Order: sequence, then C-alpha cells, then structure tokens
Amino acid sequence: MYTKSDLLQHLFELGINANGVLKVHISYKSIGEVDGRGDTVLDALVEYMGAGLLVLPSHTWDNVRAANPVMDVLHTPSCVGALTELFRKREGVYRSLHPTHSVAAIGIGAEDFVLGDECFDTPCAKNGSYYKLWERDAQVLLIGVNFSRNTIIHGFEEWENVAVLEQEKSDYYVINHKGGRLYTPQYRHAAPLGSETFTKLESPAMIQDILHMGCFGDATTRLMNAKPLRTLTAELLKDDPNYLLKY
Repeated sequence: MYTKSDLLQHLFELGINANGVLKVHISYKSIGEVDGRGDTVLDALVEYMGAGLLVLPSHTWDNVRAANPVMDVLHTPSCVGALTELFRKREGVYRSLHPTHSVAAIGIGAEDFVLGDECFDTPCAKNGSYYKLWERDAQVLLIGVNFSRNTIIHGFEEWENVAVLEQEKSDYYVINHKGGRLYTPQYRHAAPLGSETFTKLESPAMIQDILHMGCFGDATTRLMNAKPLRTLTAELLKDDPNYLLKY
C-alpha cells in the first residue's frame, strides 16, 4: 500500500519542477492501493506543487449537451475521472467557466490562471487555459493514461488551424460562482476519431526526447513539456494536416 511519502518520492523521481506549472491527467485505479485513497493522491500532488501551480481537467463535455445546455461551475460534475471531481471541490481550488472544457487549479496564481475561459467559443481556444499552459511551458503528466487523454493536443490542432469543429455553434450557458447566467456558445469537436489518434505522437516524442516514462504508484507515467510537444506536433501537421485524423 502506497503512502503520501511514497507518492511524493515518486513525483520527485519523475523530475517534476515543483516551482513550475503541472497539468495532470490521471486514472486513480491505475495507481494501486493508497493509504487514504484518492484524497492522499491529491494531497501528494498539491503538497509537491505547493510553490507552483497544479492544474487538472474538470471537463463537462459529456454532461453539457443540447438536452442539458447549462454548466454550473459549482455543481456540474467533471466527467473525466473521480479524482478530477474530488479535486475541483477542494478548498483553494479555482475552476474556470468554460462550458465543456473547464480546468481546475490550485497554487500560485491559480485564480488568475482560470479567468476568461467563458469568453471563447471553442474547446481549447487561443488565449484560454490550455493556451496558457503552452505559454508557460507547463509540464504535462499522464498518470495511468496515454496520449488519447492529452487534451492540450486538441489545443495544438486549434492553434495550427487543423481542428475539425462543428459548423454551427451549440447554445450553452454557464452559471458562475455568484449564480449569474452567462451565454457561452460553442463550436464543439467534430473529428470522427476524437483523441484516439493522439497516441501516434508518443513514438516520435520519445525519439526526440520530449516524452519521458516513469511510475507513480503502480501506474505508468508519461511526462513532457508543452512547448516542445507543440513544436513536434506542428511539424507533423505541416507535413500532413490530416495526421491526427487517421490511425
């Protein structure tokens, strides 16, 4: 059974910059038995990044649709894992107001980091939270999941103008922290293969020493920095704009 001390040591061994920005996508089941369960996992991540900024997804794309077009920042659950839902409810965590692709953050500058997502009409817009991760060359840590869960790659698609989005906006609304209702229409992702093809990037990322493998508990981890990963992705998309639209 893993303790918080064990998990803190694993984060250190992975080479994570405790003073930087860390975006985490995580599968709790992959970690194995942990003393204190999910709370201990989050305690370890929050403590390790105490002098930096920790960001997790709190997406609602599976909950907010035509039949339910309202995202309530305080009450709409995250649809991307139990730990993301536990994290967004924690004291000191700030959640952005994007209707389908919100993020939750804690640490230095967290409140400012999540501001403005409600102003954009695509999932990972330029100048939104995912773009800020790239601007800060955040480390992206995948715990027990592969590149198919690496959402920032959707951002690369948008910023390189190859993203496949719906032709018409969907009418969505966000209820903010004060109960105010905001109109937040969206062009949703429409690529038929979704993010499943993102795993194609793993091999070239390893060859170029961008992707580093490790362990967190029993989970296999994938660690990379956002800027070199975007550079690699942009080069591949320049050669073939449909690179991520096919297996």
